[in-house]
Amino acid sequence: MINKRILRENLQKHFGYSAFRTGQEEIILDVMKGKDVLGILPTGSGKSICYQLPAKLLEGVTIVVSPLISLMVDQVRQLKASHFKKVAAINSFISRSERNHIYKNIHYYKLVYVSPEILQQDRLQRLLKELHVSLFVIDEAHCISQWGHEFRPDYLRLASTIELLNNPPILALTATATLQVQSDIVKTLGRKEFARHVHPMDKDNITFSVQQVVDENEKLQVITPLLNKYRVPTIIYFSSREATEKVSEQLKSNTEARIAFYHGGMDQYDRVTIQQQFMNDQLDVICCTSAFGMGINKSNIRLIIHFHMPPNLESFIQEVGRGGRDGDTCVSLLLSSPGDIYIPQSMIQGELPTNNQIEYTFHQLEKLVIANQSLPTDNIEIENYFQLSEIQWRFLFFQFEKRGIIKRRAIYFEPVKWKTAQEEIIKLRNQRSGLKEKNLTEILRWTEEKSCLRKRLYSAFQNTVKSPLFQCCSNCDFQWSQWNPAQTNIENIGIDDDTWKTKLRKLLLIEAPDETI
Repeated sequence: MINKRILRENLQKHFGYSAFRTGQEEIILDVMKGKDVLGILPTGSGKSICYQLPAKLLEGVTIVVSPLISLMVDQVRQLKASHFKKVAAINSFISRSERNHIYKNIHYYKLVYVSPEILQQDRLQRLLKELHVSLFVIDEAHCISQWGHEFRPDYLRLASTIELLNNPPILALTATATLQVQSDIVKTLGRKEFARHVHPMDKDNITFSVQQVVDENEKLQVITPLLNKYRVPTIIYFSSREATEKVSEQLKSNTEARIAFYHGGMDQYDRVTIQQQFMNDQLDVICCTSAFGMGINKSNIRLIIHFHMPPNLESFIQEVGRGGRDGDTCVSLLLSSPGDIYIPQSMIQGELPTNNQIEYTFHQLEKLVIANQSLPTDNIEIENYFQLSEIQWRFLFFQFEKRGIIKRRAIYFEPVKWKTAQEEIIKLRNQRSGLKEKNLTEILRWTEEKSCLRKRLYSAFQNTVKSPLFQCCSNCDFQWSQWNPAQTNIENIGIDDDTWKTKLRKLLLIEAPDETI
């Protein structure tokens, strides 16, 4: 029987920690009892331990579904460095030969990270079905909920995958989830009982500051002296890839900070290199989109700046939560200008198909039926034929599969059924779009808040907030002149490009493991 003493001994033995953080022990105890668990812990509180330790102790394999490829890369690297060799990551970054190697030796691993898209592949499902899956982990579980801020249709397929794998216990983890999202997660997964461990998401070591400015030029005028005064690990978030590159070059020219940009359109090699250099304090500042920082376990980030306003409070809380993981002081600065709302509005409009696009897609499907043709197999052909983006098509494709309109790329035409389906999909689309607009309005109002920013930020998620360890917010008592964080000492830090070139393949996990299997 696993008890608290045994868990703490194994925590020290396998991970070198003498004590659990808030929430971890209770979640792990229920996991070890075979319960289905919903865990909500603030960003940076160590959610990964909640499944990494059970993976060590349970018989069989633990499957971790995560949309965060950077998290997979980083955690697998860290686990292997700590002598946890029986771990693998399966995602779009690894080579075909490495994927085949993992598949051939799938029985060897105790912990397997996998993206939700690849988990749907028949070959992998057949292999996993033959294993004893002791725990099925869903990271970023808010993605399951159609009311979650990062809803992803591929997550809705997980319930059937779990059933295929003989219904192992479920551990669903996230950092931000309203009561509505929590209920939707549980309902979608179809289990009767979930042990819920919901912990406050506010972090008492973060100071919040909002500054109103006229335009982006004034934003640069605010940021430049801050970077010259504070040499501390800093993340600057943007809503556009172009802006990350443009502003990083401008800041390089006007500060002594070591700066790089990062976004999803970059080469994989460059992204992982930049990520590791920032982790090792070889870069001071990352100008990035939301693609950076998810699952990155850097403890000493001291300053998080939002150059653009995020689309909702949940995203903002998660991004800010990446600061001050060591418990020391961290400042969040959001720069707000009158035109900022147009970027997230444009993103919202582009994420879901319009009502006209939905009608046009049904029309194009009917043309394929008349021509006795199935769906194109190439994604680019699909996007061109239906005039949809990849994310818009992914949303519609799931709806078509759910309603039996498409089965394995074959199209099943039933006029009455199609008419009803079109009305239902348009209704769902309008509900989802309306929610996104509401969420955008909420964060816009927060930036204009005159009372305590901390209390207002978390009011939608919890009834109380902790007293701040340092200064509270720009509406209460915060002043830059009183913030004196420890500066990064760069004397013994250097960037060795040759070293990075020789190590990078290991960081990308594209070589076969060194150990013999």
